Formats: sequence, C-alpha cells, structure tokens
Amino acid sequence: MKKVIVISTSLRAGSNSDMLADKFIEGALQAGHEVEKISLIGKDIRFCRGCLACQKLGKCVIQDDVDAIMQKVLHADVIVWATPIYYFEMSGQMKVLIDRMNAMYTLDYQFRDVYMLTVAAEEEPEVPQRAEAGLTGWIDCFPKSRLAGTLFCGGVADPRAISGHSKLNEAYEMGLHC
Repeated sequence: MKKVIVISTSLRAGSNSDMLADKFIEGALQAGHEVEKISLIGKDIRFCRGCLACQKLGKCVIQDDVDAIMQKVLHADVIVWATPIYYFEMSGQMKVLIDRMNAMYTLDYQFRDVYMLTVAAEEEPEVPQRAEAGLTGWIDCFPKSRLAGTLFCGGVADPRAISGHSKLNEAYEMGLHC
C-alpha cells in the first residue's frame, strides 16, 4: 500500500482538472492505496519572498497553509498534481505552491513517483509541455523521485466539459497502477 497525495490546484470547485484528479483517486483507492486529496480552494498560499530562510529552518517563515501541505508531500510515496493549463502553463497557484515548498530541498523526503494531470481548452499535443517542464524542474531537485506519468485532456474549456471523456478512464487506470 502506498500513501498518495493528490493536489488539485484549480480554484473552481468541480473543475475539469479536479474531476480528472477524482478519477485518479478512484483508481488508487481501488488498488488499495491510502489517498488524501488536497484542494487549493480556500487555502492561504502567499508568494515566496526569496529570503531563503527555509533552507536553514526546514520550513518557511510565512505563516500560511503551505507548511501543512509540505509536510504531507514529504511523507507521501506518490504525489499527483492536477492543474488546468492557462496560456500553455500550469496554474499560477500551482507554481506559487511549488516555489513555496523550497524548504523541502534540504529535507528528507519519501516520495518517488510524481504524476501530472492537465486539462486545457486547446487540444494540440504540445499544449502541456511547458507545464510539464515546470514540474520537471521541481522534480529534478529531488534525485530519488521521477516523473512517473502525465495525462493531458484537451478540448475541455467549459465547466464539467470533461464529463464522459475517455481521459477519465485513463486517469482511473493511472491511479490503479500508480
């Protein structure tokens, strides 16, 4: 059994990326894994100040919701990021959270496999490439981990447009085999 943390970065409840995350979760639960979903809706996540105090303290000096999220990420076996693609990039809130988890760089971490689930209005296969590159930059700071899989669903602009899409089944399968 693995401990799986799924971070849903969309700030719209029931968003397309959130629905993709839920299908991944269904698969992971079916496989017998322990799963926790963290939605960034309502979370207080402030911008990094670049002070680098976190490198000495092992946590950020800013008092918000990031440290609690980071502790869960540190102790998980699998991390799943679910994000909408805005202007060919990950959501801003995902990027801010990644920046704020800079304190993890000097800490021991348990996760090995990282997954990325993305959705966008655009359908071209190159659409998620910059978002994936951004996440890979974070993963590269943790040499025992790897990008274990990605899933992109294009052509879903309207709320809940992903309903009935075959990519939901792929997300379930990915969760089942994470």
